[in-house]
Amino acid sequence: MAELTEKISSESPADRPEKARSSWRNSTIRKPVRAALGEMAAGFETCMYCGESRGTDVDHFEPIVRNPLRTFDWLNHLLACSACNSHQKRDQFPLDQDGTPLLIDPTAEDPFNHLLLTLSLGIYSPLTLKGEVTIEVCGLNRRGLPQGRMHARNVVELALHAWDRARGRDRSDEMRKHVRTVQGQPFADVCQSMLRQALSPGADIVFSDSPDLLELLRSPDLRQALLR
Repeated sequence: MAELTEKISSESPADRPEKARSSWRNSTIRKPVRAALGEMAAGFETCMYCGESRGTDVDHFEPIVRNPLRTFDWLNHLLACSACNSHQKRDQFPLDQDGTPLLIDPTAEDPFNHLLLTLSLGIYSPLTLKGEVTIEVCGLNRRGLPQGRMHARNVVELALHAWDRARGRDRSDEMRKHVRTVQGQPFADVCQSMLRQALSPGADIVFSDSPDLLELLRSPDLRQALLR
C-alpha cells in the first residue's frame, strides 16, 4: 500500500485523482482490505454507516478526488453498503470554515459523542454540528432505518430476557447463544446505545416502560458478555 501511494505521489497534483482511481480499481489489495474490514464489522459484515445492510463496498472516508494520497491509507477505509457508498455519502466531505472535517470519523471518534438515538422512535438527533452534518450526509434517518432500529430494540429486549432466564437456570450455552443473537443482528448501534443510555442520568425516563430491562442492561455480567 505504501508503494502504491508512492506511485500516486509521483504524479502531478492534477493527475493524482485519476491515477489513484485507476490504481484502486486495478489493485489486488481491494479484496484483502474488504475481507479485513468484514472481520471487524459488526454482525454479519454490516455497513459501518447505516448498520442495516451487508457491507459490499470499501468506502474511502475522505474521498479519492479530495485526497488521492489517502487512497491506500488503511484508516481511510470503511465497509459500506452500496446505498450508503454510492447514493448517500458519495464524494461528499463537508468542512467547516477552518477546514476541519464535519463528518464523524468512526476510526478516531466515538459517534455517541455527536449523536443521540431516540430508542422509542429509532431516530438519530444531533448533539453537535458534526452529528447534524453526519446525519444529513449519510442519511442516517432515511426511510426504513428508524423502523429497523425499533425492531432491533425489540429483538435485543427479547434476547436479553431470554439470557436472564438462562442465567437463572445456570445454562451457560444458552446464555452465549442469546448474546450471539444480539451481536449478530443488524443495527448493532441500537444495543450499544441501550447499554450507554442505561447508565445515563435520564435512564429511568428512557426505560420507564421496561424497568426490568434497565436492570438487566446495568448487570455487570451481561455488559461484560456484550462488550467483550
